Amino acid sequence: MAFTAAASSALFYAKPTLHAGFQDRRAKTPTAEFLHLSAKFSSGLPTSAFRVLKNPSRLSQNVGSVGKPGRTPGVAFATAATEKRVHDFTVKNIDGKDVSLSKFKGKILLIVNVASRCGLTSSNYSELSHIYEKYKTQGFEVLAFPCNQFGGQEPGSNSEIKQFACTRFKADFPIFDKVDVNGPNAAPVYQFLKSSAGGFLGDLIKWNFEKFLVDKNGKVVERYPPTTSPFQIEKDIQKLLAA
Repeated sequence: MAFTAAASSALFYAKPTLHAGFQDRRAKTPTAEFLHLSAKFSSGLPTSAFRVLKNPSRLSQNVGSVGKPGRTPGVAFATAATEKRVHDFTVKNIDGKDVSLSKFKGKILLIVNVASRCGLTSSNYSELSHIYEKYKTQGFEVLAFPCNQFGGQEPGSNSEIKQFACTRFKADFPIFDKVDVNGPNAAPVYQFLKSSAGGFLGDLIKWNFEKFLVDKNGKVVERYPPTTSPFQIEKDIQKLLAA
């Protein structure tokens, strides 16, 4: 089955409202492996997704002349469902203490679901640490949420996760309590993130190291698939810091 670049972009993610000048860096080809893993280790994909996979022309009908997903009424493109902000939530840190995310008001946030035994672990942790050190004095934070829902690749205790990240990768950014990001027990902050920037295949987080970029006001401005590296997001971070 052949996918056009535009159609496959629409299949993987519907583009949320972006700040002016942002460039779309989503992965352009949804691989069969990703779909298989998503179906096996998350809460599964909606049946509508598989109808689209069988008939990709339904996607191309909604693609504009510049190759970006359209906004056809009735199609499950996500929009910000509420006026809530990231700052409205309280979470537990890796040591089990409550942390109000309001402490990050006025800062740019990159929120990531992390895992210690994933093929993406080394590159993502290394790049996240590099970007955090580079921009933390300018008002940038990485918020890492361990999650064991994808292939059981974060099986350790909170103390083991903390030791791994801080010892092996010198991670100095905040790491929080292990959470679910999909399903009925998904952390409220992740329910908010997904409702603010969902995808055509549903709001499900697809795999480890999916990323949400949040502005100084606590609003989600971009969502990136796991295959987008932190270094590829750097220009978007710079634009928000300068805003």
